[in-house]
Amino acid sequence: DHFVYLFYGFTEEKLGQAEKTELDAHFENLLARADTTKNWTEKIFRQTEVLLQPNPSARIEEFLYEKLDRKIPSRATNGELLGQYMLEAATDFGPGTPYGSTLIKVGECQRRLGGAEREFMQTASVAFLGPLRNFLEGDWRTISKERRLLENRRLDLDACKTRLKKAKAAEAKAAATPDFQETRPRNYVLSASAAAAEQELRVAQTEFDRQGEVTRLLLEGIGSTHVNHLRCLHEFVEAQAVYYAQCHQYMEDLQKELGRFQNIFAVNTSFGSPSAGSPGADALRVEEVKPPPAGTRKAKVLYDYDAADTSELSLLADELITVYTVPGMDPDWLVGEKGNQKGKVPVTYLELLS
Repeated sequence: DHFVYLFYGFTEEKLGQAEKTELDAHFENLLARADTTKNWTEKIFRQTEVLLQPNPSARIEEFLYEKLDRKIPSRATNGELLGQYMLEAATDFGPGTPYGSTLIKVGECQRRLGGAEREFMQTASVAFLGPLRNFLEGDWRTISKERRLLENRRLDLDACKTRLKKAKAAEAKAAATPDFQETRPRNYVLSASAAAAEQELRVAQTEFDRQGEVTRLLLEGIGSTHVNHLRCLHEFVEAQAVYYAQCHQYMEDLQKELGRFQNIFAVNTSFGSPSAGSPGADALRVEEVKPPPAGTRKAKVLYDYDAADTSELSLLADELITVYTVPGMDPDWLVGEKGNQKGKVPVTYLELLS
């Protein structure tokens, strides 16, 4: 009966026969802010999920485990898998070969990068995704439920107003044209009907006001939600900053290590080798090399570099040096000069200036 009653009231309102109870402007603003908060929170939540786990199948699997309240199985990150493949390849190629040795160093770095990614995903999931999910699945559901109840109370109130209006109109019409032959005057019946409608209206108004206050308090709590999400956003940024700083440090260390490592295998080819017709591996002395007629260039040092032997030049980040090449020189190396010092320097540690 209550469903039919609500449907009747809703239909009358749609057809313009019932008076619609309007909410005050402040309440409407609260509703609009709540809807905006829900919509953007949902979008940010979904996209953060994609950022942390790009694989849609893996996201579905994690969702199912959460719904079943079971622990999500540990899964290797892409970086960890790549590192493992590189280490296994190095074993087949020979860890003592230049390629195998480099695969080992890069593979270990990839595993560290993958581990850092795993830590970031876990931290971000707890500090950022968790609170957003709690709002969408907890607070917002409560708000939605109370809003539906408020809408039902409003329909009740509107229907009561309509019945009272009709009862008053019928009572006024009967008073204007009395029928003295009736054994029980219609005025009496209609007055009783109007009184009952007034009582129903008072009850409906009280219930509507009570539900409106409950809903208002929940909607005003959206402000606290923003404060909480702001704190979580700061924690997300901090976790992201730590993650990227770790990755940068790992890659910087790898570049330095590969620079020294590359020199060990390139030292016999950097300035010629016995097979190239030179008297010996160190026949061409760096200190005797002269700048070519084509001229020299300036270069900015990107990272610190420690010379592996006396033929190399140690570097400090951000300093400027003069560089040039000589015929037969390995393209990954240049001759560098600073002051009265001269030696080989790896190209990967330099930014050549025009």
